[in-house]
Amino acid sequence: MFDKILIANRGEIALRILRAAKELGIATVAVHSTADADAMHVKLADESVCLGPPAARDSYLNIPAILAACEITGAEAVHPGYGFLSENARFAEILGDHGIGFIGPSAEHIRIMGDKIEAKKTALRLGIPCVPGSEGAITEDAEGLRVAKEIGYPVLVKAAAGGGGRGMKVALTADDLPNALAAARSEAKAAFGDDSVYLEKYLQKPRHIEIQILGDGQGRAVHLGERDCSLQRRHQKVWEESPSPALNDADRARIGEICASAMRDLNYSGAGTIEFLYEDGAFYFIEMNTRIQVEHPVTEMITGFDLVNEQIKIAGGSPLSIKQEDIVFRGHAIECRINAEHPTTFRPSPGKITYYHPPGGLGVRVDSAVYAGYTIPPYYDSLVGKLIVHGRTRTETLMRLRRALDEFIIDGIETTLPLYRTLVRNTDIQNGDYDIHWLEKFLAAGGGDHIA
Repeated sequence: MFDKILIANRGEIALRILRAAKELGIATVAVHSTADADAMHVKLADESVCLGPPAARDSYLNIPAILAACEITGAEAVHPGYGFLSENARFAEILGDHGIGFIGPSAEHIRIMGDKIEAKKTALRLGIPCVPGSEGAITEDAEGLRVAKEIGYPVLVKAAAGGGGRGMKVALTADDLPNALAAARSEAKAAFGDDSVYLEKYLQKPRHIEIQILGDGQGRAVHLGERDCSLQRRHQKVWEESPSPALNDADRARIGEICASAMRDLNYSGAGTIEFLYEDGAFYFIEMNTRIQVEHPVTEMITGFDLVNEQIKIAGGSPLSIKQEDIVFRGHAIECRINAEHPTTFRPSPGKITYYHPPGGLGVRVDSAVYAGYTIPPYYDSLVGKLIVHGRTRTETLMRLRRALDEFIIDGIETTLPLYRTLVRNTDIQNGDYDIHWLEKFLAAGGGDHIA
């Protein structure tokens, strides 16, 4: 086990990792930009190192500075959290070259799953069901038209190196495809420095289902059930829950074992999430995230299992501490991502928090690194925190969430709390009757007009 780890992140995930490390008796090093000098994880860590000015490229993405911080403090390993360098294969390699552990999977697995085309080929080889689409990158419009005709319209053009919805365009007909290819290539080049794109069948009303897995790199892997992340805006998750209202026990066990078996075959190490579109009883692989997810607390609430704790132990060389039969799913959990944004226009709202009162009570968890008097900087992701609620049933969870949202107060900035207060009272949401397009249609139809 490590004696000291460096947390190469900020905000709520940095604080989450710090807490897990402290519970394992591991000393912590916080790194930060000048804009985050007063951040909660910096205040609570055993040591802290300033990486540089506010811009992420000069601080949280500054690999030489992070290496220097490890050397100065004697940190034996780095936990990257999510975002920033968490899925940067070269970063994992560089740490290894310097004798520093990376709390995550191997660079090889990060690289494979970071390339959407290679990830799909790997998924097919491992027996994971995939969306029909091109076998590789589409380099010519004529090739794209041929493949699209084979799989049938509408089709989705996707960036091979993409993520977060960037480099994704829908072509409803053959006439739409050339423009969609050009737009996706341009967007992918600007966002990722790689204009490779590929095609997939565009599903009409799918849900977004993801399977949480853990492997120890020693031939053992388990799944911890699914999360339903179908409530999205611009391909960004807004609300996540488990178990999914759309799945039954047989579907859950079947897709879970497919994923766990695949990770055993891959000899995967650490936490990962295999993401699917789900429609008419069928699962279609879309990507794998080789890191901890923003929504991991949903899984922790229904399993009672500390995913970050296990990440750290696995990276330290320990085998998985649980077997599949040890994992029992209890009750229902829902997470709402609270952002510093206007609740309907989603305009960023950085600034000083003048009053902060999180909700409490049975089954209520708030993962946040903010406090009254803290200033949300304008340089990073707008996530303020996450409200996670657990209950014995979905109905109980929704009522508890409604109560917790009404208790939650954040003054001084605009947040998305009013949006969730509206969603939790919506009949479709209460019935679990929604897909990945539901939220954008709801907002476009004026569903958010009365949100205050």
